[in-house]
This record gives sequence, C-alpha cells and structure tokens, in this order.
Amino acid sequence: MSLACGAECVLCVGCSRWMWKRCTYVGSDDSATWPLATPEELEPIPRICRVILAVYEEDLNIPKYAPPGGYRMDPSCVVKRVTYEQTQGRAPPYIIYVDHAAQEIIISIRGLNLVKESDYKMLLDNRLGQQMFDGGYVHHGLLKSAVWILNQESETLKRLWLENGKRYKMVFVGHSLGSGVAALLAIIVVNHREKLGGIPRNLVRCYAVAPARCVSLNLAVKYADIIHSVILQDDFLPRTPTPLEDIFGSIFCLPCLMFLICLRDTFLPEHRKLRDPRRLYAPGRMYHIVERKFCRCGRYPPEVRTAIPVEGRFEHIVLSCNATSDHAIIWIEREAQKALDRMKESSKTTTPPLEQRMVRQETLEKEHVAALEKAVSLNVPHAATPTEETREESVATTSHDQNEESTLDQDERSSRSESKSSTRTNWDELVEKLFTRSESGHLVLKKDINIVQ
Repeated sequence: MSLACGAECVLCVGCSRWMWKRCTYVGSDDSATWPLATPEELEPIPRICRVILAVYEEDLNIPKYAPPGGYRMDPSCVVKRVTYEQTQGRAPPYIIYVDHAAQEIIISIRGLNLVKESDYKMLLDNRLGQQMFDGGYVHHGLLKSAVWILNQESETLKRLWLENGKRYKMVFVGHSLGSGVAALLAIIVVNHREKLGGIPRNLVRCYAVAPARCVSLNLAVKYADIIHSVILQDDFLPRTPTPLEDIFGSIFCLPCLMFLICLRDTFLPEHRKLRDPRRLYAPGRMYHIVERKFCRCGRYPPEVRTAIPVEGRFEHIVLSCNATSDHAIIWIEREAQKALDRMKESSKTTTPPLEQRMVRQETLEKEHVAALEKAVSLNVPHAATPTEETREESVATTSHDQNEESTLDQDERSSRSESKSSTRTNWDELVEKLFTRSESGHLVLKKDINIVQ
C-alpha cells in the first residue's frame, strides 16, 4: 500500500513539474541567447511582407492591406499574376514582381487557404521519410509544387534577370504553406543556376515568413546563407514537428493536438531528435520577432534576434493564446516595421559606414561556418562540411565578379543566342536526375551524382 502511495506521489510531482515547465515556457525563450539583428538585415522584411500581402489583394491599385505611410508596390511592375484557376491546384497563387528600387526580381507565394481543397491535398502529399533530396529530406508535396512553378516560370525569371543586366537579386518569398514552396524553389535554383542564366549563389535569396517545417536539419543549416525564416513570437507552425498532414487533418482539435505534441516531445531526448534524418525543420537563418515577456500583459516594443540554431531549433510548442494569431502575415508585417523603426531611431543613422557593413557580412559568414561545424560535431546525418560550403560560396562570388566585369557587347550576344534557343527546361527531368527508385519503391538520392550542377 505504501509503495503504491509513493508511486502516486512521484507521478503527481512529475506531472506537476511538467505542467509548470510547459505553462511557463514562452516564445522568447527560444531565442533568449541570440544576438540582435541589425537594421540592414531587417530592412527587407516589412517590404517583403507587403509583396506577399499583394497576392491576397483583388486590386493592387486600391490595396486593402497597405499601411499608411508604409511601402507601396507599383502595380505596373507586376509581371505576372497567377490564380487558383490557373494553377489548377498544383501550387498556391503567386505573383512575379520586379522591384527596381531594391533591384530584385521577386516571386511571391501566398499561404494556406482554409477553404481550398487543393492546399490540403498538397499538405497531405507527404509521408515521413518519403522524399530524399540534395542529401536530406524535404516535404514531397511542397517539392512537387516548387517544380511545377519552375516549369511554368523559369524562362520568365531568366529573361527578367538577363534584361536587367544580370545585377538584380532573384528573391523567393512566401508565407505559411507558400514559405515551404519558396524555400524549396531557392534550393533547386541554387543547385541549377546555369538554367537561369548562370545567376550567382549570392544573388539568390529566400524569405520564409511564418515558415512550415519543410527540410531536414542538414539542409536547414546548409542553405542558411540564402534562406531567411521570419517568426513572430509564439507562432505554432515553425515549432510543430508533427507532419503537416497530421496538423491540418486535426485542425478542428488543434489545441488538443498541440498539448499531446508537448507531452510527447518533453520525453523525447534531444540527441534522438537531432539524429533522425527524416525530421523536418523550418529552413535557414532564423529571425525571431519578440514582443511579449513572461508574466507581463500586452505587447512591448518588438526586438529581433537572429541566429543559425542547430540544437533547440524551435522544438517546443508554446501553450499560448497567441500561438495562432502570431501566424498572421498582417501582424508579422506590422511588428517587423515597428522593430525596424525602433532600430533606426536607436542607431540615429540609417546608413552605416561601408566598413561596418563589411564586418557584419564577415560575421554572418563565420556564423554559417560555425553552424555547419556544429552540425557535423553533433553527428547530424548528411551534414555538409564547412570546407565544401565555403568552396561553393567562393566559386559563386568569383562567378559574380566575372559577370560584372564582362562587357555590354558580350551580354547582348549571350542574350541573343539564348533567345534563339527554343528548348524549354524541363524541371521535372532535371530534379528526377537527383533520385533513383529503391526496392521499396520510394525515391532516394543517387550517391554518385554531383548535386551542384
């Protein structure tokens, strides 16, 4: 009898301790040790959010979501607008926009539409460990959507980049569901840059706003130099390790599901999570907008912290009433703009010296190498070595310098020769080269193929 009472006491103490830890865990704990982002790093984010919101607008000349005094798009610079009717469920709606002021060619992809069956089918088209790609695992349905978009738009993107003197950045942006598609678009393009006119790696960017967990840990770290994930405080989606098809299949009981995820992950060892190559994560470098504190009501002046985490990469669900509202693109845009304005006021200057910007760029590169080294030291499966990543980056930089030194006549000749070619890149075949069929019928990566074409 006394043994049973003792066991009950231990169980009660353990459950009470777990409940206390989970209920007192706040979103700001994930990035408590991270350094603050600089205004230069944060500057594109509010503008990028506005471009994403443009996909939701019915008429860009009379925008519903444009904040007073904020960034406004030029409707005449929208090259293409694609709706659900045109994608036929193969991809979310998107727009292609050329921002001449920022010198960027942007493809912007909208988030999940709760009333569209095709979006759910895209999320359900995945199983744990089904799709291996580029030495890691990715979400199968989102990869298919990215390949479909490239089949439709790669020639347009290539033409726009060549027409603008090979100087503009190629920027892929998306929110929620669209963020996963945008991240995989960036990864495919970086591995096949010659198919878009030989664009250098350092001119490819991706901004994943409220990102879905769509890549394995080694890919999340490997592409941290080109993919930037933006997360507002307690957002549930980047923290949910449960496959997306299970989450949205239980959307009407989401609080119950989140509680069960918390219970399960509390007792799952960290080393077991890290060494599971099939476990998906939010991609790239993380920018965490923090605006609430423990045991304090209301929103505080936001600050933005940044890092390339390997361990503890947004692993814990936050039991918060803001877990779903922080996922909204409108809130993210507003809080990012507030944080940027606050940074500019505190720094008293919007344009730092060139030397300071160069030092910051070197710091970011060192952080990327350090993250790669940490992934290797923790035995993360398929982790890229820093020497491989550094060599690829140096090749991209050299290629970019050579492009800038080329003459206008050479550019014109290459443009004419490329325009004469009538062959259209088949991205299905291009991506298929990275896979082979295993005996079980699943797609796996070929071991002897050079991934970087």
